[in-house]
Amino acid sequence: MHKVIPLWPNGAAPYTAESPDQAQPSITEYRIEGSRGAMVVCPGGGYEMKATDHEGYPIAEMLNEAGISAYVLDYRVSPCHCLAPLTDALRAIRTVRAMGYEKVGILGFSAGGHLTCTAATLYAPGDPDAEDPIERLSSRPDVFVPCYPVVSVYAYPHIGSRLHLLGVHADDPEFLRRFSAELNVTAETPPAFIWHTAEDDCVPVQNSLLLAGALAAKGVPFELHIFPNGPHGLGLAPEVPEVAGWAPMCQRWLLAQGFGKEA
Repeated sequence: MHKVIPLWPNGAAPYTAESPDQAQPSITEYRIEGSRGAMVVCPGGGYEMKATDHEGYPIAEMLNEAGISAYVLDYRVSPCHCLAPLTDALRAIRTVRAMGYEKVGILGFSAGGHLTCTAATLYAPGDPDAEDPIERLSSRPDVFVPCYPVVSVYAYPHIGSRLHLLGVHADDPEFLRRFSAELNVTAETPPAFIWHTAEDDCVPVQNSLLLAGALAAKGVPFELHIFPNGPHGLGLAPEVPEVAGWAPMCQRWLLAQGFGKEA
């Protein structure tokens, strides 16, 4: 049984009033003793549900195989305040960082990939005056791993994700810009490992290409893999062997970034 860790004590998550029927956000721990780094894992689901059994727990186990700790994020989805998922992701990064890991990253699929990209571009520094010690820590991830991600809600969008996340603000230019990660990349954005399939007919591959272009323009290191074949939502892709190679490539990349076990 894996430990479930609430992100806020006593039902105190921000924006709870906008989604009172949803469970409080939490992370499920897949800890590896001696690992220097940990990844927050964000399953996809169009901001309507979470494909945790497909894009959550198996991904944590894959990371564990490389000696990397993982924490599967149960973030809030529609109906919720548009800032609730990002708030949950940033709090998860801070919570895991407070556990003493040298490095903390975030990985996600599809809409969870959008949340991953948003966390990597809209993070916040810690507040040294905060009463809560977790809030004193930075929410900037050390790396991010978007997998067939929704990157933009402006160009080549996945309409369902945009509507479920932004609701009444789905056509507001200010919100579209804020939640389109390619428009918010800076030289301080963390390094990325990105993968997608060219055949994806749900979330266009242009999303990953836009992100890679934005990272390149700012001099941010990244590794990009575009596989020619394969539909959306593959997860570990056991049924498409050539795409399944993303997992060992990602493991090697994360180990090179210092996320493995101490030597």
